[in-house]
Amino acid sequence: MRLLSRGRDLTVITSAPESPDEEFARRRRRYAIMMGLRALCVLGAALTYHVSGWLAAAFAISSVILPWCAVIIANDGPPKKRAAAQVRHVSSERALPSTPSDRVING
Repeated sequence: MRLLSRGRDLTVITSAPESPDEEFARRRRRYAIMMGLRALCVLGAALTYHVSGWLAAAFAISSVILPWCAVIIANDGPPKKRAAAQVRHVSSERALPSTPSDRVING
């Protein structure tokens, strides 16, 4: 969002995009947290194997799925800004006829 003030262009700070370094640090932090959770799932699977096979299987499946999710989330960038929809008016002179009876193609 830009404002005009005495001939100068001003940028409102709340609409400024996040710096690439901050964005990269945030994505790297998310990846590290998810990989830490994966390590805990592997450890949980190893420690609960004798207690419950189902619980150990749930931990093992989570430890397989988490790296894929971590990569997807870490590679996700900021949302792209959508361009405003442009509506064009088409003059009726160039428009196709509304009824198909005007033109018939025999093939």
